[in-house]
Amino acid sequence: MFINLRDSFMSQSSSHLITHLDAQGRLRMVDVSDKNVTSRTAIAEGVVRMSQTAFEVLRDGRAGKGAVLAAAEMAAIGGCKRTAELIPLCHPLSLTKVQAVLTLDARLPGVRVQVTTKTCAQTGVEMEALTGVSVACLTVYDMLKAVDKGMTIEGLGLCEKTGGKSGDWRRAGGALS
Repeated sequence: MFINLRDSFMSQSSSHLITHLDAQGRLRMVDVSDKNVTSRTAIAEGVVRMSQTAFEVLRDGRAGKGAVLAAAEMAAIGGCKRTAELIPLCHPLSLTKVQAVLTLDARLPGVRVQVTTKTCAQTGVEMEALTGVSVACLTVYDMLKAVDKGMTIEGLGLCEKTGGKSGDWRRAGGALS
């Protein structure tokens, strides 16, 4: 049974077609073969909020599973590299840079995660940066859940992107305060 998704996702003005739908409303991977190869970057961020006790365990290096921040940084890089396997309509990209920065923030209390991705390609790296942040936050949760199952992952979002047909973009503000 075929369901036409196109009509469900059209804006009122019909000027904003969802690019992952063909003319018949079927899902598709966008054909980027006619787009120019350009340098593209993306920065995404997110926050893991936790109890004061969990924060102190993390800060003091007492987590039973080991080096939480180092593991989360590695997880972020791996997540970026595997984005096309996880998100069905993403193009596989050759990443030229992935940088994950995890910062303890006593004001939350918790961890701020920022991931920067870069490529020279025909499509952007926003999804890779967002996936990297997600996987890093989930890794922090996994490694500290014995101390605090009530942790929350918040503020996942794109901070900025450069390159491509749509040009540069920067979100006003930043991660959750």
